[in-house]
Amino acid sequence: MVLVPFLGTLMLISLATAAASIVTVALMVNNRPLPLPRVCAVLVLLFGSSAAVAYCYGWFSVTLGGPFPALCEDRNASGADLTRTAQEYWPLRSACVYSDGAVVEHISMSINLLVYLLAGIAIVLAIAGAVRHRLTPSTSEGSLGKR
Repeated sequence: MVLVPFLGTLMLISLATAAASIVTVALMVNNRPLPLPRVCAVLVLLFGSSAAVAYCYGWFSVTLGGPFPALCEDRNASGADLTRTAQEYWPLRSACVYSDGAVVEHISMSINLLVYLLAGIAIVLAIAGAVRHRLTPSTSEGSLGKR
């Protein structure tokens, strides 16, 4: 499958980006004054890459037979045999399909909620950083006008 190396690479890059973002925030906190738009930008990287890592983890969990197939019973309540498991990758879900046509879905709410939460925080921080950047007067423009 072509997506496995791609998502593996995305997960490693996102992990490295999240780690670098943490180090950058720690260094920015030590140096005062804190430029708020830049802190927001680094936090957007942190939360956005963390969302990518969480999604990739969930994707690998579904693809590699993670917790979902273990939830499928060999026979359902009416006695029909398990014929296959169907998987969807957004949102991360797996379904047990039985010979009588019954389908039992299992959705990883914890991973989906984590991805939505981290991505939502990244979006809010991006908007806040952009608004704050627009409201902050640029020091370079002020120095050009004084010549």
